[in-house]
Order: sequence, then structure tokens, then C-alpha cells
Amino acid sequence: MEQHQEILVRVCARDALADGIVGLTLAPVDGGQLPEWTPGAHLDLKLPLKADDGAEVIRQYSLCGDPRDRSCYRIGVLREAAGRGGSAYVHDRLAPGEVIRINAPRNHFPFEPTARTLFIAGGIGITPILPMVRQAAAEGHDWQLIVATRDRSRLAFEADFAALDPARVTFHFHAEKGLLDLDAVLGPLGAETTVYSCGPTGLLDALTQRSEGAPWQLRIERFAASEPVDTAGKGFDVICASSGERLRVGEGQTILEVVRPAGYKIESSCKDGICGTCETRVLRGMPDHRDSVLTAEERAANDYMMICVSRAQGSELELDI
Repeated sequence: MEQHQEILVRVCARDALADGIVGLTLAPVDGGQLPEWTPGAHLDLKLPLKADDGAEVIRQYSLCGDPRDRSCYRIGVLREAAGRGGSAYVHDRLAPGEVIRINAPRNHFPFEPTARTLFIAGGIGITPILPMVRQAAAEGHDWQLIVATRDRSRLAFEADFAALDPARVTFHFHAEKGLLDLDAVLGPLGAETTVYSCGPTGLLDALTQRSEGAPWQLRIERFAASEPVDTAGKGFDVICASSGERLRVGEGQTILEVVRPAGYKIESSCKDGICGTCETRVLRGMPDHRDSVLTAEERAANDYMMICVSRAQGSELELDI
């Protein structure tokens, strides 16, 4: 399995961005330049915590700074009241001067400008969208941005918004105006428009539903799975290429649940097929893709799969593990 590039970084700044949202600026401990990234990318933050299964706690946060500045990374973190402890650790214990490990950025939500782009950001979903907006503005593309939050206290990155063309930015606060009227927003859109969105599950599900049969295109990134993980299906064998060992994945099991206890060190985080951390190269066999990360083209290529949710179409898979 391909190893992610691990980097030691220091928290060099911490800012209160909004109610329940902190911003962290991370700089490399060695003082060098950080790996390049593009709008839509995220990094893995490796926290000194253990999950219920004893695995290392890894959380994904979208990069919201300037890709041209490789001296530091900037992320925004929402405290998740119903989370699994990662955001609470960041809010309560990660202070300036702390050293932490990260994996180099990966991008499963790349921005590809078209004739017209509508950005819809819900809450903390603004983090991957903001660098896209800056790129669209810098390159002279036709764009509009809608930022929807519960109320004004939840609006982060106000200084960044102030640097944008105010005629292209709309703020919508649910407490004042009710839910965003997606039908009114999307109705006038034509085939020249691509909608990029990140935010709560309800928003993304509503956009996905309205995109079916619509002339416009939709690109989304999820922070949470829209449905529970489906582990149904016949059992199959996984052959681990590094050792030749054959492991049985039964009905109701995931590949990840089988290979980890067998001693194979696999990084993972969401276990819902949305973050891409457990992405694994497929050497032989046909995966049954059940993730929300890979594009239709990537699924058709069958070069990689997310082993926290995806299964096999046949009786066996050989994986780069």
C-alpha cells in the first residue's frame, strides 16, 4: 500500500474564527517548504489519541489558505458536539507551539473552472470552497458564492470575504431567513454552470436530488456519509501482496476490519468511505465500490478502492497491502 508522506508541523497561530470554529496555522518544524496543494485539498491531522479499536485517531481538514504560500498550511476546525473526540482535542488542547504530525495534502475535490461556477458553502463547508473562489476570482472566471450558516455568529473567514467582490457573494443566515431556497437558486442555471458545494448532509443530499436530470453539473464533498455503511454481500478473499497471505472477508465485515487485526498497518479515519485515508491500490480483481470519494472515471479504472466500505464483485481481490 502506498504510504502517505508524513510531516512534522508546529502550530504557529491559533485564531477564533467564529462561534465554535478555530483556525490553525501549521508550519513545518524543519523550517522548509511544505508540499504543494491545490484548491479542494485536505490534510490528515494525526492526533495523540486512540480510537475504540486502538487505532490512531486521524482527522481530515480542508486547506483554506493560499496554495502559493508553502511556508504554512491553514485549516478551520468546527467543534463537533456529537463527534468522536478529534475536534474537541483540537479546540481544547492544541495550542500554539504544539508539534503534531500530518500527512501531505490529497485532493479528491479538485476545482476545474467552467464557463460559470456557483459555489454553495454550508457552515464549515466554506473551508475547501474558499481557495476555489480565490482562484476563480484571480483567473477572471464567472462565479458566484453563497455562504449559508445558522446565524451570523457562525460566519467564519470574514476578512477573507471582505477581499472578494461583494457583488458576487451572498450570505444567508437560517435563523433570519429560514432554509436556503435551493429551487430558486438552482432554477435559472443552465448547462454552462457547475455547482461546487460542501456542507451538511442535508444540503448535499438536496443538491444531489435536484441535480438529477438538471442541465447544470454538480461537484460535492461530504464531511459525513449520507447513509449507513452497507456491508451486505457474499464473503470473499483478500490476498495481501506484501506477504501473499489470503484473508477471508465475511458478510457483514469490511476489508479494513479483517486486515488490521491480521497485523497490517492501514491508516483510516471516517470508516464511512468519505475521507480517502484508507485508499488502497487494487492489483487484481474487481472492486464493488461503495465510497463517496472516487469519481465515476476512477471507479471504472478500478485502480484504487476504499477498504473501509468497498467490497469485491468476485471471489477475491489482490491488494497492495
